[in-house]
Amino acid sequence: MKERHLGRSGLLVSRLGLGTMTWGQDTDPEEAAAQLAAFVDAGGTLVDTADVYNGGESERILGRLLRERVDRDALVVATKAAIRPNGRYDGSRRHLLRALDASLDRMDLDHVDLWQLHVYDPGTPLEETLSALDEAVASGRTRYVGVSNYAGWQVAKAAAWQRAWPGRAPVVSAQLEYSLLSRDIEREVVPAALDAGAGLLPWSPLGRGVLTGKYRTGIPAESRAAAAHYSDFVLPYLDEECARIVESVVTAAEGLGRSPLAVALAWVRDRPGVAAPVVGARTAAQLGAILESEDVTLPNEIRAALDDVSDTSTGSP
Repeated sequence: MKERHLGRSGLLVSRLGLGTMTWGQDTDPEEAAAQLAAFVDAGGTLVDTADVYNGGESERILGRLLRERVDRDALVVATKAAIRPNGRYDGSRRHLLRALDASLDRMDLDHVDLWQLHVYDPGTPLEETLSALDEAVASGRTRYVGVSNYAGWQVAKAAAWQRAWPGRAPVVSAQLEYSLLSRDIEREVVPAALDAGAGLLPWSPLGRGVLTGKYRTGIPAESRAAAAHYSDFVLPYLDEECARIVESVVTAAEGLGRSPLAVALAWVRDRPGVAAPVVGARTAAQLGAILESEDVTLPNEIRAALDDVSDTSTGSP
């Protein structure tokens, strides 16, 4: 698997990241182990988790695998904080640094490679939130810092604040939803990230699974849309507009002799500013299909056609 720099930092990451949101709920430890082994065998390095994923179980599973199955130094370990277990946003210095310590304890690590602010907390002054990033880097608990689910102006403000004084930790990444079914970040977030030198880490690059084409004729019994804890997440992308985009992806895939999954993933992977889409899979078999997309590069005419059919650039930001 090819590598890219994360934004304008010196950190190299595989151009596909492994998401672990399902670990500890839909994905048991042995299946997680199989996923990580397949990912590493394919040359993947970036593994992304968060302190709130399944009550911290995702981090615990990852920690055990780093101790027992995989060389920790071979991976770029990323986690996130800023959401309390009750769902409340908390960007206070107190909460963030305690959350980072708890993440390190769960993974049995002395540091992570990338620590990200999971959400923007409007109840805490941004300069206080960002001071926690500086402390985390200065203390050696993380090597790099980034943001997640920030609006364009929030990315720009955070990055500018960090650049304003020598010694502050620069924002090197921005993780947001981005796919052919979700292109709104191109209006403000992408330009802000490019200007700030923050590499984009798209989550749900397969349109919450819809771009695989699995929902073209209904909702499969084993799919996320059929699961009570995921149905509300998937259903917004099962409308007529999204169906039209999916059919275009399927047509392109048939012409290339590849899967719709590979076409959709290659499209977002090679968008301006993208360092690595973060993909999550329930099973190792599903991840295997995702990894097969590594050698797919879309011809310019197909990329242009997909750009046109999914364009959301009209209207106000």
